[in-house]
Amino acid sequence: MSVYLRDIPLFEAKARFKQALCDAGVWCVLGMESIPLDENACGRVLAKSVWAKISSPHYHASAMDGFAVRSEDTLGAEPGFPKIIGNFAYLDTGDALPEEFNAVVPIENVEPIDEHGEIAKVIRRPESIRIRAAVTPWSHVRPLGEDIVQTQLVISAGQVLRPVDLGAAAAAGHQDVSVACRPRVAILPTGTELVPLGANLKAGDILEYNSLVLAAQVKTWGGDPTRFPITPDNLDAICFSVKKAANDHDLILLNAGSSAGAEDFSAQVVERLGTLLVHGVAVRPGHPVILGMVSRQESVPVKMVPIIGVPGYPVSAALTGEIFVEPLIAQWTGRAPLELPIERAILTRKITSPGGDDDYMRVAVGKVGDKLLAAPLARGAGIISSLARADGLVILPRGVQGAEAGDPVDVHLYRSQAELIRTIFCIGSHDMTLDLLAQFLSRRDRRFTSANVGSQGGLIALKRSEAHMAGSHLLDPETGVYNISSIHHYLSGVRVNVYGFVGREQGLMVKRGNPKGVKSLQDLRKPKILFVNRQRGSGTRVLLDYNLTKLGIPVDAIHGYNQEEYTHLGVAAAIASGRADCGLGIPAAAQSLDLEFIPLFQETYQLIIPKNFAESDLLSPLFEVLNDRAFQQIVNNMPGYIIYQMGKLMSEV
Repeated sequence: MSVYLRDIPLFEAKARFKQALCDAGVWCVLGMESIPLDENACGRVLAKSVWAKISSPHYHASAMDGFAVRSEDTLGAEPGFPKIIGNFAYLDTGDALPEEFNAVVPIENVEPIDEHGEIAKVIRRPESIRIRAAVTPWSHVRPLGEDIVQTQLVISAGQVLRPVDLGAAAAAGHQDVSVACRPRVAILPTGTELVPLGANLKAGDILEYNSLVLAAQVKTWGGDPTRFPITPDNLDAICFSVKKAANDHDLILLNAGSSAGAEDFSAQVVERLGTLLVHGVAVRPGHPVILGMVSRQESVPVKMVPIIGVPGYPVSAALTGEIFVEPLIAQWTGRAPLELPIERAILTRKITSPGGDDDYMRVAVGKVGDKLLAAPLARGAGIISSLARADGLVILPRGVQGAEAGDPVDVHLYRSQAELIRTIFCIGSHDMTLDLLAQFLSRRDRRFTSANVGSQGGLIALKRSEAHMAGSHLLDPETGVYNISSIHHYLSGVRVNVYGFVGREQGLMVKRGNPKGVKSLQDLRKPKILFVNRQRGSGTRVLLDYNLTKLGIPVDAIHGYNQEEYTHLGVAAAIASGRADCGLGIPAAAQSLDLEFIPLFQETYQLIIPKNFAESDLLSPLFEVLNDRAFQQIVNNMPGYIIYQMGKLMSEV
């Protein structure tokens, strides 16, 4: 067994893979086929350029309804000196121009004359016509070859065929086109812990959906994917599946099992069946990527098949597809690799990055005023939701160990500029109704994206002009009033409107049956109670600290006080999974994960919006939703919410 390779720089990993593909004779278009010129050709990559077999139009054609004339016969016609012409022919749009004529007078510019010299009732067959303006040669005529001239290049090879390309090929006289064959890609999920979609889950089971994502990527990029059944962690069984796939596929994606652990089946499979080129690429997320070549068993011209060991974490798997699979499919089909548009944006918070890796960071993107902002999303390689929420990627090259809030970064955009301009950027406290708000706004041509950084973080973002609005519920311990003192403290010099949104219950969430018997904050001092907290700066944390102080409970007496989550659902998930016994949150989060809720407090959650944005067209649909009875009713029916102040201007600060 060869020495495994570790943390190969990305450029070097790509170079090794390309050289192996060249040596195997497969760094090229894999093949071509002739297919009928119909709607099924759309999206295929043209393998042979399309040259015109005929001209379009292939005759001189009338460009409109009118009368064919000789232009020289119209000379001298003026509004005050009309001219009567007897040599003409009526034509409908598209009719062939008779050889004796070289121009067309539009029907609306003609007075048809009957045999008595009067205006004719039958426009198409007059005795003569009267015109009041001369026409130049070839006026209102589409000459032969105006669009396409026989033998000219119509569409170049490598073009991904669009609907308009099909029309151009048809106009040029073609009935079929030569396109690149779709690369056949086998996707083999492996792992004893994997279960198919729809299975009854038990602890330790992992839903297998990486193959679904990878197959959809392959199909989008122009390949033909085959999803194999799950293969358990058995070296012989995985080898059997790989050998079977190698015989009739052009690429194998072996998903999971590519870790650095003892049972690294992917690396062992590649070494047993072929050549291991790379094991470990210095890219984050996605370190344990494997690149190799395996032998075909059948007698075919191409003896070696590329294989990619795809990491099991979903974000790493999807990123591996973008980095390695898409460019390979592009090469095999003869098109250019996909390139995302790049825009300069401002980073909303500090991020760190391992200096030895190319770091691919998912971001939410929004335009606030004149600034394009990039808000980093959760970094975990297993957080598939961050891919769904991502508006773009920020790539920090190796050698760069992070970036500060306010730094300019290049964002590779997944979304168009038009979508970003319609985006309402909300940074602040988490509330479950914000997702519902996003749903209603989407029906009003607005995207709503939110980043959960806590109430305090939201106000700071407004001060930096990094958000259109912030959700906040910061209690002033001295006055008992929410948000106003914090606005004065954090938003000095910024004029804002404070709008009512919801009143909320806050209380302790516990497992169903309350096994630890938690009833109040005093119970948090018990040594066997493990608490999970919200992050520093969140309104819930402020509310907790305020009431702990009133009760004389020191924070160091609470086991788990420093264990933090950024959302109410995060707290609920920690309790449901057994990482904690209780935490402070809202009843809607408790209900979502089937927890019990012990009500303790009532609080006010408000929307803080700078005055210039509150009066903008961008946010006008927001106020429509806040006053929408359907939206209000749904929120009112959620446990623990009251809406009597929703949408009302509470104060101007």
